[in-house]
Amino acid sequence: MHIEILVEDSSGERLLDCLLPQVLGKQDQPHTWRLHAYRGISRIPPGLKASTDPAKRMLLDQLPRILRGYAKTPGIDAVVVVLDSDRRDCVAFLTELNALVNGLEQAPRTLFRLAIEEVEAWYLGDRAALTAAYPSAKQRALENYVQDSVCGTWEVLANAIYPGGAAAIKRAGWPLPGQLKHEWAERIGPEMDIENNVSPSFCKLRDGLRRLIAETA
Repeated sequence: MHIEILVEDSSGERLLDCLLPQVLGKQDQPHTWRLHAYRGISRIPPGLKASTDPAKRMLLDQLPRILRGYAKTPGIDAVVVVLDSDRRDCVAFLTELNALVNGLEQAPRTLFRLAIEEVEAWYLGDRAALTAAYPSAKQRALENYVQDSVCGTWEVLANAIYPGGAAAIKRAGWPLPGQLKHEWAERIGPEMDIENNVSPSFCKLRDGLRRLIAETA
């Protein structure tokens, strides 16, 4: 089975690059996949027509065009789209995303998965991995986090592991937030155990991918 996997930014791509072999097995043994990182989420375009320059690589804005292309491409068995829910209502957002697919003349099999509220929830779902990567993490900050809650998730993680916490990152401004998101993926991702992650949204991604490949067994 071959799966195309779309993520909204390059730090999410780096994290999934670490985790997918745990879920799908080694590349080409027998399943294959390809990751594509975008430069933000944007929004579904009116009339399902891309409204901005494809070079800007905003995921939802380009998604109708991308899915139409995949539908015409031999050898693509499924497309998985991984997004942060941010502060959206998850049920309403998924309904909107699935309506996008249903509104296309042709579309590949498409699976949407949301990180609640942000992908940092998945790091917080594996405390052993987090503390292995950051042994001096502030446990009190971690203990106050309610898993997969809408609470400013990246700030919770930053307050636990970055000197000065989220406030220091915000004062420094760009590009530090992006750099740190990549660092977290590179340091925590390799430590993560997909079988022992307590994030419900991560488990939905893991189990959804497993159901896809089980169909070809």
